[in-house]
Amino acid sequence: MGIFLGTVLLLVFVVIELVIIRYHLKEPIPWREVVVNLNSGHILMWIGRGIEIVAYHFVLTYFSFGWVAAWPIWLQWVFAVLAWDFCFYWLHRMHHKFPFLWGVHEVHHQGEHFSLSLGIRNSWYSSITSIPFFVPLAILGMPLEQFIVVGSVHYFIQFYNHNRIVNKSGWLEYIMITPSHHRVHHGTNPEYRDKNCGGTFVFWDKLFGTFQAEMEEVPVEYGLHKPVASENPFWVNTLPFLKLYFKKSAKKADHVRPPRWPIADLWVGLGGILMFCLLLAYILWEHTWSGTPKIILFALVFFGTFANGGLAEGRRWGWVAWLLTTLVLTPWFYLAFVPSHLLFGVVTLVGVLHGLLVLGQWRKAAIGAQ
Repeated sequence: MGIFLGTVLLLVFVVIELVIIRYHLKEPIPWREVVVNLNSGHILMWIGRGIEIVAYHFVLTYFSFGWVAAWPIWLQWVFAVLAWDFCFYWLHRMHHKFPFLWGVHEVHHQGEHFSLSLGIRNSWYSSITSIPFFVPLAILGMPLEQFIVVGSVHYFIQFYNHNRIVNKSGWLEYIMITPSHHRVHHGTNPEYRDKNCGGTFVFWDKLFGTFQAEMEEVPVEYGLHKPVASENPFWVNTLPFLKLYFKKSAKKADHVRPPRWPIADLWVGLGGILMFCLLLAYILWEHTWSGTPKIILFALVFFGTFANGGLAEGRRWGWVAWLLTTLVLTPWFYLAFVPSHLLFGVVTLVGVLHGLLVLGQWRKAAIGAQ
């Protein structure tokens, strides 16, 4: 239940910020980018983080000296807070330094709009490449529950630091990584590149020479010098590796093809939120289900995520796959496995309605494709 509520909270904050951006700041909402952000984030949370925790538990069980666990509990927590952030600093810095690790982390920097949804956007593989940097904590004997709790708090702080609303944070600027500091980190400006690698505390950057304050005379330029040529989460996460090791294949895949079956951004955005709601349903009920429904729903979320990416890119297969997801597969899953779940029924009904409305756009898109 805690994971469910935490995930819901993230989504609520994202939506609230989007409303503020649209109606208070009077800026358009980059729906397609928001969807890619969410689609990268939700798959990461359930696969990558699980692998990371299992790996930490394995090292802690079989290779730990157990030193930290023998300390007074208050000292354990102080150590956990500082040591976790120290490890994250070097993890983050090294992911900017070495090409293979940058191929993982690049996904997070692809976003061209600074917002809370960007705080969710991470590579599907980032937790796997993070494991070696946290292994020392397990060897020293930092308990698993502290690793999970402290890591969760740190990641929530980092999520907050991607908000578009807060400018400066007063005295916290001298202690913590703030939205201002993290805007610098996302800058492609020469003055800002590879700066402010800390996750929670700013003193690691100041100690190791990577700190840079935000300068009013140098507005932050977000994104990459060469943006990724896809809105499909598979390519968003995989193209950086293809560019490193399979340049010919990457060049072909990275070619920007104009959408032949375009659809309005709003439909793509609502579809992405719908997929996130399916993930929430999985989180809420998976512990009460047997293996088969869990596997099928997880596969459905995967399939729907790729379908939404194809829809965003204006591909005909994306339209077909999305209609299959909303009008056939999701209702079938509901009726076959969870017909008594009212909330899942509501999500299914909303999905069917969305599918029917998208189907209504089919003729317009087909005419445009001719």
